[in-house]
Amino acid sequence: MLFPLHFGVLCGSCSGVTEQITTHSAEETTRWGREFAKKLTAPVLVLLSGELGSGKTTLTKGIVSSLGAAEEDEVTSPTFTLVHVYGQEAKVYHADLYRIESLHDFETLGLEDVFAKPAVVILEWSERFPLPSPWPQVRVRLEHAGGDSRRITVG
Repeated sequence: MLFPLHFGVLCGSCSGVTEQITTHSAEETTRWGREFAKKLTAPVLVLLSGELGSGKTTLTKGIVSSLGAAEEDEVTSPTFTLVHVYGQEAKVYHADLYRIESLHDFETLGLEDVFAKPAVVILEWSERFPLPSPWPQVRVRLEHAGGDSRRITVG
């Protein structure tokens, strides 16, 4: 395994556990996302936060590809489409909430349908997610750490 993955956050009932890793390239961030995805079990919300260009979509490429829902090069930022759906049977939803400014905006996304069946839901700009969910949540913060390096904090 390339990176340590010891966080207990994915159990859904654990809290207060924080894991931090630094990646040094986009490729490493994607690779870490692939390893991270192996710990995910649907239903789960993966709540991504971080500044523009911090690697949220890059990380998502690894997660989605590891879950077998799409190839890495098929995963793109949903900034303008707002929601991408990957996979056939086991779906992975990837939404970008950057442009969401009100509950009405959120409701127009149609995300309430996402909760009909267990899935992995990845939300970029998750701090704009206005509603509580009964599903387990994993918070992942990405930060610039100089050059192509990113500090990833899970917890």
